[in-house]
Amino acid sequence: MGTKKVQLIIAFFAAFLFIFSTGAFAAETFKLGVSGPFTGPSAKTGGEFKGSVTMAMENIDYKIGDYKIELVWIDSQSDPAKATSAYAEAAESKDVQVAILNWHSSVAAAVMDVAVQYKVQHLFAMGAAEIVNEKYKSDPEKYSYWAAKGWPIPGDLIPGYVESINAAIASGKFTPEKKIVAIYGEETDWGRSVGAAVKKGFEATGWTVLSEDYFPFTQTDFYSLLSKYKKGGAAVLAGTSTSAPSISGFIKQASEVGVKAVIIADGFGWNADWYKLTGNSSNYVLDMIPELTTKAAQDWAESIKAKFGYNPSPSASGLSYDYANFFIKIAKRTIEKHGKLDKESIHEVVISELNTGKLTYGKADGALIMNEYKYTAETLPDPVIASDAFFFPVLQYMDGKSNIIYPDDWKEADFKQK
Repeated sequence: MGTKKVQLIIAFFAAFLFIFSTGAFAAETFKLGVSGPFTGPSAKTGGEFKGSVTMAMENIDYKIGDYKIELVWIDSQSDPAKATSAYAEAAESKDVQVAILNWHSSVAAAVMDVAVQYKVQHLFAMGAAEIVNEKYKSDPEKYSYWAAKGWPIPGDLIPGYVESINAAIASGKFTPEKKIVAIYGEETDWGRSVGAAVKKGFEATGWTVLSEDYFPFTQTDFYSLLSKYKKGGAAVLAGTSTSAPSISGFIKQASEVGVKAVIIADGFGWNADWYKLTGNSSNYVLDMIPELTTKAAQDWAESIKAKFGYNPSPSASGLSYDYANFFIKIAKRTIEKHGKLDKESIHEVVISELNTGKLTYGKADGALIMNEYKYTAETLPDPVIASDAFFFPVLQYMDGKSNIIYPDDWKEADFKQK
């Protein structure tokens, strides 16, 4: 072999080693699935998921370590069967390694088995009803791929409504003729879970349940149902719907019918445009959602509005932004611990550190909504619920604004009766 040829070979390998050592090769791609209702009746929520996750990834230039993050949008369409098919396609054909978020408990319960089948670690799903926890607890090892829910079961949060109503009665700020409550909600696992929780709480404190009514979350005509509640003397209407057209229709029509009852509309404020949809019909309505209480959170909300053109809700947008950033922290820890980023390595970190409370995400990390997101063996698959961790105060809407009315140490205003 000639001297010139040898020199060329040496030069080639030197160039190869230089390129390799400086990372000039294209970064390895890591595909992150984002599950949500990007079309269908809850598409507004899906749009907020998309905006928040996109912003979180843009902040890191879509790069974690030497890995390029590619987002794969998994559209549930608010339908368990369609969600299952979309999730399987994402795992099988699009090579999704990990997935985050989710909306609707019925979707979560259906998709859990797909995540297990493909060993896709799913994190921070916001399908919260008991059916999800029951399935997880039936085989925690199997369903460890559906760990770290993004929203606890209603039974752990909903009692705040009952406590706030009874506290208002005790203080003389609410004076119902009779302690009668009507339970309403969408005909889903989530709707029935919320309904069961408020029913249990009110009955336990001496209230009579007028009726318990569930409807398709596409329903928008509630005149006959509201007339029944008015005629039956209900002092409180308590329930939920995840569909903005449905819950806003319920509230507007209650005003039109002349219902004087206090309306508990859990999750009404998930849609940041709630006042545009209802106007002053939403006055006196109670809700339980997180708030943008810090300057950092308020600045972030302004940046979302400037970039995407909508007012972000603390729940759909704020939580999904925090969870996207929590995933980034988990991914960085995985690379630090294992030297690589793949589904097996992330699963190990979830089991050994996330699920044991060693790996958390809080205000010091940049969390906007909750003080700290933390999971322990005792709370799984739900987060730790506490005033310094995951916690929702009770709000009352008035003239397009919301004020915390309960608990007392968070209170911004007193309860007001119609």
